[in-house]
Amino acid sequence: MKILFTTIFDYPHTGGLSTHVTTLKAGLMELGHATEVLSFSDIPQATQRFTVQGPSFLLNRLQSGKGFVWSQKRRQELLKSLLKERGNTFDLVNAQDVFAALAAKSLGLPTVLTAHGYMAREALSKGAILPDSPEEQTLIDVEKQAYTRADAIVTVDKRIQEYIQELAQRQAHAIKNFINVQDFKPDKANKKEIKKHLNLDSFEFILFVPRRLTQKNGVILPVKALPEVLKHHPSTCLVYAGDGEEMTTLKSTAQEQQVTSQVRFLGAVPHEQMKDYFSAADVVLIPSIHSAGVEEATSIAALEAMGSGTPVIAGAVGGLREIISDHQDGLLVRERDIQALAEAIVTLLADSVLREKLATQARQKIEAEYSHLTAAKRYLAVYDTVRKT
Repeated sequence: MKILFTTIFDYPHTGGLSTHVTTLKAGLMELGHATEVLSFSDIPQATQRFTVQGPSFLLNRLQSGKGFVWSQKRRQELLKSLLKERGNTFDLVNAQDVFAALAAKSLGLPTVLTAHGYMAREALSKGAILPDSPEEQTLIDVEKQAYTRADAIVTVDKRIQEYIQELAQRQAHAIKNFINVQDFKPDKANKKEIKKHLNLDSFEFILFVPRRLTQKNGVILPVKALPEVLKHHPSTCLVYAGDGEEMTTLKSTAQEQQVTSQVRFLGAVPHEQMKDYFSAADVVLIPSIHSAGVEEATSIAALEAMGSGTPVIAGAVGGLREIISDHQDGLLVRERDIQALAEAIVTLLADSVLREKLATQARQKIEAEYSHLTAAKRYLAVYDTVRKT
């Protein structure tokens, strides 16, 4: 089978969607199938700048959110043009967002839509649109239309599956996120060398936050918890890998907390380099929260940490509760509870036996349930239902 992955966003880019596509492609190719990707990155830079990004900026100056919605629709039009030029040289389109799905369906192409989240709610959460605005209603309508028109829908957790059922009365297939278990595997034997290579060897403990710096990811919580952690483990460094609109707030909070010397902001880190940071880390923090109705899905970063043999502390929300069994293969803490997060970190750093137990059982779970090959087989079963219709 030949599968074309499509998205109105850039590919590759730093983020879960891009990682999902890359990992699924690898699984499908190992099983003997051909894959390609068509994305916004295939649009010439000049066209991106002058027909999407520039006008979007100006429209947002006139009315908050107007440019955002306009740019999504413009990206859909450009992707549709690329699809039309490509011609029907593939068996199926696997769209990674609702606008990409509508672009494919407008050309009559067999389309599976993978829903990674709640588009309208996430736009609200990051401040791209305003609550109760015409733009919010437009995005909800677009979601409903895409879910109705797609030949099949896959969601990355059960909550998104339930959301689509409620919004569009469509039954979706829930296939949780996954990782390449050969790429992300324990490498603790080389931990000292890796820490030295990353210039982190002056610290006894490393706390790693592999998150896009956005509100729903709860990234402000670790830096607020750090002073309490340092009382018990003063040689600890908090490392953020990711960028986003919360960067300025995080840096100012670190200054207010007087912990700037023990916080590192790496910005966006290429995915292939992330495995070194997981190996260097003693604890990975995924402190997600509810934000404007948005919940964390089955976090790829959490899965990669678990596969790498590094214990995870996560917010007890959304898909994180599906992939982590509290005190068996990770720790779950109440969302937004800074004290609970600090206590969990202090406990783990003080107990190497517990860290090893959680890491070992997490790796076993990843191998059994979250392999990219297992996920590829599940996707192929969905693809087959579309090809037979």
